[in-house]
Amino acid sequence: MKFTDGYWCVKKGITPLYAAEYSSHKVKDKELVLYAPGRHIADRGDCLNLGMLTIRLTSPMEDVIKVTVTHFEGTASKGPFAETVRCSPHVVIEEDEDTLSFQSGNTKAVVDKRPDSWGIRFLDGDRELTNTGFRNMAYMKQERDGRVFMTEQLALDVDEYIYGLGERYTPFVKNGQSVEMWNEDGGTASDITYKNIPFYLSNKGYGVLLDEEGDASYEIASEKVERVQFSVEGERLAYYIINGHTPKGTVSLYTELTGKPALLPAWSFGLWLTTSFTTDYDEETTGSFIQGMADWDIPLHVFHFDCYWMEAYEWCNFTWDPATFPDPKGMLDRYHKRGLKICVWINPYIGQKSPLFQEALKEGYLLKKKNGDVWQTDMWQAGMGIVDFTNPRAEVWYQNKLKGLLDMGVDCFKTDFGERIPVRDIAYYDGSDPVKMHNYYTYLYNKAVFELLQRERGEGEAVLFARSATVGGQKFPVHWGGDCSASYASMAETIRSGLSLACAGFGFWSHDISGFESTASADIYKRWCQFGLLSSHSRLHGSSTYRVPWIFDREACDVLRKFVKLKCALMPYLYRQAVKTHEEGIPLMRPMFLEFPGDRCCETLDKQYMLGDSLLVAPVFKESGEVEYYLPKGNWVNLLTGKSYMGGGWQKETHDYFTLPLLVRAGSIVPVGANCQRPDYDYADGVKLLLYFPDDGCEEEVFVTDVKGSTVMKVRANRAGGTIKLRAEGRCGNFTCEVLGEEKLKVVLEE
Repeated sequence: MKFTDGYWCVKKGITPLYAAEYSSHKVKDKELVLYAPGRHIADRGDCLNLGMLTIRLTSPMEDVIKVTVTHFEGTASKGPFAETVRCSPHVVIEEDEDTLSFQSGNTKAVVDKRPDSWGIRFLDGDRELTNTGFRNMAYMKQERDGRVFMTEQLALDVDEYIYGLGERYTPFVKNGQSVEMWNEDGGTASDITYKNIPFYLSNKGYGVLLDEEGDASYEIASEKVERVQFSVEGERLAYYIINGHTPKGTVSLYTELTGKPALLPAWSFGLWLTTSFTTDYDEETTGSFIQGMADWDIPLHVFHFDCYWMEAYEWCNFTWDPATFPDPKGMLDRYHKRGLKICVWINPYIGQKSPLFQEALKEGYLLKKKNGDVWQTDMWQAGMGIVDFTNPRAEVWYQNKLKGLLDMGVDCFKTDFGERIPVRDIAYYDGSDPVKMHNYYTYLYNKAVFELLQRERGEGEAVLFARSATVGGQKFPVHWGGDCSASYASMAETIRSGLSLACAGFGFWSHDISGFESTASADIYKRWCQFGLLSSHSRLHGSSTYRVPWIFDREACDVLRKFVKLKCALMPYLYRQAVKTHEEGIPLMRPMFLEFPGDRCCETLDKQYMLGDSLLVAPVFKESGEVEYYLPKGNWVNLLTGKSYMGGGWQKETHDYFTLPLLVRAGSIVPVGANCQRPDYDYADGVKLLLYFPDDGCEEEVFVTDVKGSTVMKVRANRAGGTIKLRAEGRCGNFTCEVLGEEKLKVVLEE
C-alpha cells in the first residue's frame, strides 16, 4: 500500500505521524523502550497536541532484534501471532551523548539521540545492514473512513536484492514489486499465491520477519526506490531483524526462531502417482495404473486418491464412495502388499450433504458468524461450512475422523485448500481476529493433521502434501506449488515459486509434474519428469486427464524410469541432506545465491538450483533441448555425462531427454546406493562413494544414514598429489569408490 506521491508529498486524505526525534527512553529487564514524538520539540509547549510513537526493542534469541512500534497501546491487538521460540539471550544496552545501543549477539540497533534526527541503524558488528530514519517509521490515518495504518521503511543498499515473501511466481528478485500478504487460490500465473510468508531475505545476509498474520502490504523499492516498506492496518507494527551474517545463515536462524522442518520418512521421497482430479476412476482403473507402472519397470512408491474417493457433494465425509470403492480396506491391503503407501485427499470444509455436517453443526465445530449462525457458502461444495480449529474439541473431532482412515490403512494426507477463509462477520471460537486468521488458519489445519500422523504413525513417519501455508508452516512438510499449467512458462514460474519459498526455510517442496491444468505435450512431460525427479518430492498429478507416462509416448516411460531409478540410487545422498534440512533449516532445494553468497551472477538466477550441498540442477525449458546455465567458480563434473567444466561463467548445451545439467561440485563426496527400485533401503549396504576431488588439498567428509536419519557410516577423504586417502568409520564393510573427472587418481583406504 502506497501512502505518498513521490518523495515529498503524502497522498491526499492521508494524515501522517512520523517518528521525528528521540525524546526519552526506559530500560526494563532486557527491554529498551523509546519514545519518538511526531515533530522536533524545541520548547515545552511543542509537546502539546502532538502524537508520539512508542518503540520497544527486545531480543527473543541471539542475533535477532524485535522492534515493536505502537501508536495507541490501549487498543487491543488480537492474535493469532506466529509461534516463535523464546530464549534468554545476553543483551547489552549502552548509552553515550549522541546514541543509545541495544545489542544481541553480534547484532546491534543504534538509536540516534540528537535533536530532530530520528533514526535506528541495524549493524552486524560495524557493518550496517539497514536503517530506519527520516519519514520512515509512521502512523497513517485515512481521513475518509478513519482507517489507520502503521508503516515502516527500511533502507536498501546499492546492489541490494530482496527475495522471499513466500511462494511467489513473479520475478525472483522482488525489487520493484508490490506484494500483498493474502493467501488465495489463484493458480501459479499471477501475483496471487497460496503461501504468503511475511519474511524477506537480503543478499546482504540479513532477513526481516513481520510479526503480522493479517493483510500486510509490501512496497519493495516500489514506493521509495531505496526502501522496503511494509504496512499493516491498526495501531501496532512489529518486526524482527534476523542476522545470520550470510543469507544461508539467516535462513537457518529464521527457522531456529519459527521452527525447523520435520524429518520426513524415506519412502516419501519416491514417486507419487495420483488419480488426477476430475478423471473417472475406480479400483480397476487405479489397479491398471499400478500394474502399468510395474509392466514398464517404473518404480512406484505412493498412490494418491484425489477428491472423488469420496461421494460428490459430500466433501468431506471421510468415507469411501461405496459405488466406486465397495471394498476400500481390501483394496488398501492389496496395494500395501505391492509395497505402496497410500495418500488420500482432504480439506477442512464440510459440505451440507455430508453426514458430518449435522454432527459438526450440533456440536458447534463449524466457523460461525457474529450472530451465531454457521458461516456457509456454495463455492466449492454446496452449503459447505469450515471446521473451526480454534475450538480444541473441533480439532480432536476432525482428527478422530482421520484416525479412522489411518486405521483402515491410509498412510498420509494431501491437505488441500486452507486459503478460502472468510473474514467478514466472522466469530472464531477463541475470539481470534478474523483478518489475521485468514492466513493463519492453514497453520492450525496442517498442524492438526501433521500432529495426528506423528501420534499414530510415530515421529519421522508423518508427511503431508499441503498447498497453503504461513509462517511456521515449514514444520509440517511437504508443500506443493499448486495449480500450474502444462507449459514451459508455467514450469519456470513453478521453479521461481519454490526458490522463493525456500528463502523462508521450507525445506521440502514439490509440484505437479507436467502441469495440473491442460495436458502437456510429450516433450514437456519428459522435461518436467527430469525436473520433478530432481526435486525433493516427486508427484505425477493432473486435473482432467491422467498422468501415467504411456499416454504420452513410449519414450516418456523410458525417461520417467531412468529418473525415478536415479533418484532412488541417490537416496543415501538425498536423505543425509534431508537430515541436515531438519537439523539446520537449510532447504534441500535452494537458490544459487544461498549457496554462493557474493557471486553476483548467482543473485538473479531462477531457473537452476542447488539440490543439497553438492549437486547443481538446471532443468531444460526448450523443445530443442537447449539450456543455458551458470557455473560458479571452481571445478564441476556432470554426473550423467562425465563431462568436466571449469566454472566462473555461462554454459550453453543441448541435451536429449535422458540427460540434463546435473553437476557435482568440486570437493564433493556423493554417496550412491545399490538399490534403484525404492527410496527406503539400507543405504550403507553396497554404497558407492563418488569422489570429485580435482584439486590438491581437497578435503571432505560424508555421512551415510539409515532410513531413520541416524548416522551409520562416516568417511573422511583428502587429496594429496595423485592420491585420495580415505578414513572410514561405522558400517564400512562393502562400500566402493569411484573417482569423477580424473581416472588416474588412486584411492587408498587408511586403517
